[in-house]
Amino acid sequence: MKRILVVDDDRELRSHLVEILKGAAFRTEEAASGIEAIEKAVDEDFDLVLLDLMMPKMGGAEVLTELRKVAPRARVIMLTAFATVDNAVDVIKRGASDYIAKPFKIDDLLTRIRRVIEEASFDSCGVKGDLDCILSSLSNPIRRKIMRIIAARKTVRLMELVRELNIDDHTKVIFHIKMLREAGIVEQDKARSYTITRDGEKTLTCLKILETHLASLN
Repeated sequence: MKRILVVDDDRELRSHLVEILKGAAFRTEEAASGIEAIEKAVDEDFDLVLLDLMMPKMGGAEVLTELRKVAPRARVIMLTAFATVDNAVDVIKRGASDYIAKPFKIDDLLTRIRRVIEEASFDSCGVKGDLDCILSSLSNPIRRKIMRIIAARKTVRLMELVRELNIDDHTKVIFHIKMLREAGIVEQDKARSYTITRDGEKTLTCLKILETHLASLN
C-alpha cells in the first residue's frame, strides 16, 4: 500500500484529503506545517507528498527543496490556490513531479497521484526513454503478450508470433511490433528475428510492478 503525506495548513482541506486518500486505499499521514512535514519525512518513508505551496513561516517551495534532501525518493505534487506559470516552472525545477491548482476535482487529483506513482515505479526499475511512449505500449494487451512471448523464447520471427497470437491479419502484429520498437522495448536482429532489449527486460519487470499496483486498487 502506497504511503502519502498531506501537507497543508488548512485543517479542513487537509482532513478532507486524508479521508479521500484513505478511501482510495492509500496509507496517509498529515502535517500542518513545512517543519512538521520535513520531520515526518526524515522518520518515515513516503511514496508521495501532497504539498501546499502557500504556507506561513516555511513556504511550500522551501519545503520542497528540503524534502529533496531528506527524502529524495518521495515524489511531490504541489497544491496551490494561486497558480501562475512562474510558480509552476519554479517548483518543477526544484523537483516537483506535478502541480495542481485549487480548487481541483478529486478524480483529477487521484489520476495524477496514480500517474506519478507509476512514473516512480518505472524510475525505480531504471527504464530509460520516452515514458509516454512506453506506457502507451504497455496499455495494449496484444503488445504485452508479444513482449512476454519474445522474452520467454529469446528470439522470435514474425510468422511465429502471428501463429502464437492466433491473429489472422499479420499486418496487425506488424503494427504492434512497430510500436514496441519505437518505445525501445524490442529490436530486430540481422536474421530478422525479434528480441527483447535491455530496457525491454526492465520494462517487463516494471509491468509486473504496475499490475500488482493496479490489482491493489480494485
